[in-house]
Amino acid sequence: MATTTKIQPRALVRATGGPRYAVALVVDALGTGLLRPFLLLYGVMVLRLSAPATGIAMTAGVVVGLVCMPAVGRWLDRGARSTVVAASMLVRVLGVVLLLATPAGYVWPFAAAALLLGIGNQAWPAAHAALVATVAHGRQRDTALAAGRALRNAGMGVGALLATACLAGGATALQALAAITGLAYLTAAALAWSVRLHADPAAAPPEGGDDGPPPRMGALLAANVVYAFCLNVPEIALPLVLVTQLHASPVWSAAIFVANTVLVVTLQVPLTVLMSRFPRRTVLALAGVVLAASYLGFLAATSLVPGWGAPAVAAVSVVCTLGEILYAGSATALATALAPAHVLGRTLARFELSTGFGLAVSPAVITALAPQGPAALWGTLAGATLLSASAVAPSATDLGRQVRGGGVVPVCPGPYAAVRSRSAAIARRRASSLRGSSGRRPS
Repeated sequence: MATTTKIQPRALVRATGGPRYAVALVVDALGTGLLRPFLLLYGVMVLRLSAPATGIAMTAGVVVGLVCMPAVGRWLDRGARSTVVAASMLVRVLGVVLLLATPAGYVWPFAAAALLLGIGNQAWPAAHAALVATVAHGRQRDTALAAGRALRNAGMGVGALLATACLAGGATALQALAAITGLAYLTAAALAWSVRLHADPAAAPPEGGDDGPPPRMGALLAANVVYAFCLNVPEIALPLVLVTQLHASPVWSAAIFVANTVLVVTLQVPLTVLMSRFPRRTVLALAGVVLAASYLGFLAATSLVPGWGAPAVAAVSVVCTLGEILYAGSATALATALAPAHVLGRTLARFELSTGFGLAVSPAVITALAPQGPAALWGTLAGATLLSASAVAPSATDLGRQVRGGGVVPVCPGPYAAVRSRSAAIARRRASSLRGSSGRRPS
């Protein structure tokens, strides 16, 4: 069966959860962009905490927030969808309120606020993926997940730009941004809750995907921890290398971050649709190869003569972003497709737990490897990513089943897909009746 590569905006909005839910995603992302990148500055400038204490409190909030994921998974498996999404946003509202109420010099209330924000940030991806999986199926679901990520990155990018423009106002501006963030989370929660989507896991249709039998989830989860490092490369690894090793202007780091955001927003959906002709495992393995190649490219760029290193790093960062897009478009979709309906929530929770763990440990790993030299940093990342890619790559049995199955499921079925499906079903019934009446297969 040929893969349809046409993107239908209205169908995509419906598959993403509907217009109200799409607005909720945008509002939530705007609020996140206003505060999340500047939470450290809030602790230092507004609450007058030391930078190490602020950083430790934020890290602890993220790590402890991961503990909530098993409970989120069980809640989703009971059929809740939009309620869990709204709850993840309301938890962050409480975090912002506590942040605004924290007196200057008090680290424990700030840590509690960071914990609530961390719980909401960790619970949201699994809840969102479960909601989309309830509305859309097959490759249309993959495209909807990609569209949600693109929409969220666009909102966060705009929010961060607005916040950057307001930072000249100092502590007062940061407090105002936090208050606006709380209102944005509250508005988004109301919109998400109004969707009122609930699933019946027992009645969910079986996944007829192209990825073979359920894999060893342990290998996928372990590989995902390493893959998740790529999400922090533009924000942590590249600025560190550019400033401390290449002695380049911080403008290069900002330009790379902006380019990464623009590429994700513009290419996430088209690339996901384009790669839908291949099994999700193949795309995820390809993402690992592309990421590893970009890490080796960064290693080569750091060895260039002075003046050429920074432009080379910026050029290679485009390749790294393409690998990130391939990873983001296939990883969550693969975990969702592999999950039986009655354990969808717990499967997504485990997957997002591995992503959160990778994001939590990657700053420490990157900052520990960077002083050892470019080979230690980029060589280690490239080797670990290639090993992860080999762990998730489809086996020969999976590829044979894919060929015998006759292709993949279309991304966005065309207007005559239902007619073709009914015609094929009628033809199968006629062939079956002929076999039953003649005792032999029709010629």
